[in-house]
Amino acid sequence: MAKEQVASLLVVALIVGAFASIPTTVQSIGVCYGVNGNNLPSRSDVVQLYRSKGINGMRIYFPDKQALDALRNSGIGLIVDTGNDVLGQLASSASNAASWVQSNVRPYYPAVNIKYIAVGNEVAGGATQSILPAMRNLNGALAAAGLGAIKVSTAVQSGVIANSFPPSSGVFAQGYMVDIARYLASTGAPLLANIYPYFAYRGNPRDISLGYATFQPGTTVRDNGNGLTYTNLFDAMTDAVVAALEKAGAGGVRIVISESGWPSAGGFGASVDNARKYNQGLIDHVGRGTPKRPGALETYIFAMFNENKKGGDETERNFGLFFPNKQPVYPIRF
Repeated sequence: MAKEQVASLLVVALIVGAFASIPTTVQSIGVCYGVNGNNLPSRSDVVQLYRSKGINGMRIYFPDKQALDALRNSGIGLIVDTGNDVLGQLASSASNAASWVQSNVRPYYPAVNIKYIAVGNEVAGGATQSILPAMRNLNGALAAAGLGAIKVSTAVQSGVIANSFPPSSGVFAQGYMVDIARYLASTGAPLLANIYPYFAYRGNPRDISLGYATFQPGTTVRDNGNGLTYTNLFDAMTDAVVAALEKAGAGGVRIVISESGWPSAGGFGASVDNARKYNQGLIDHVGRGTPKRPGALETYIFAMFNENKKGGDETERNFGLFFPNKQPVYPIRF
């Protein structure tokens, strides 16, 4: 290759590198991969679909060995859930946590880019008391296995926040979350938060406008508590979690949005148009962060596919960006 060509390629590489260092929405967006369907593509086809669309983050809801195998050397950043069914076992003994790590992490990392382990998803009731001991045991097991770079957290729903409006009033509703927040501060792990403007809008359409819930311009809400102005509900809900972390003495804890999405069918406010507006708005927005926390906000859209075996109301089966045949439910740009 001629020196001139080498020099020009170096210039191009430097320019690309400069742009790559700027936080972008693409670097911030992942998609949750649920498997509650009897008509879904193979795990390897799913990983190929992620890669072909430039989606570089995934969340799976249990240590799915077929998915983990398919993710080897893909470069896709991964959240792995333990599953709520094993919380008690992980909390009860360090040896159980060590066995879980040896079975579900050791064989795959670092060929699979496991970033976070979610100890429970939207845990409720008495099981919440198992979250922190399970997190401690898993952290100990990862450290002992030389895997301490993987961060351990838990995924919470917005119901863990009381007084969420205005955002500056946000506070954790129960004491166990204060303990978790402080523990995350000590380990440097983020809090995983499932943020759904859809459910807030569906529950109170009189006071929340559809445009404000779906990133459409026209509504501004000023928070006199923090002096900030909000133009969408997602930012307001996320910053209520930030306020709760601050009040818990854990203001330095980062937030990762572990689920957010909008259904395209099946219930009030669920339509293809609303889902497209919300999810495209989310993709275009999270590279900028929120008024309280500007900068790229790592976010995982729920979900990759419509899942015909998912429980709950009809909307739950219609959160997918794609049909099971891998065709998009609506046009979306990553």
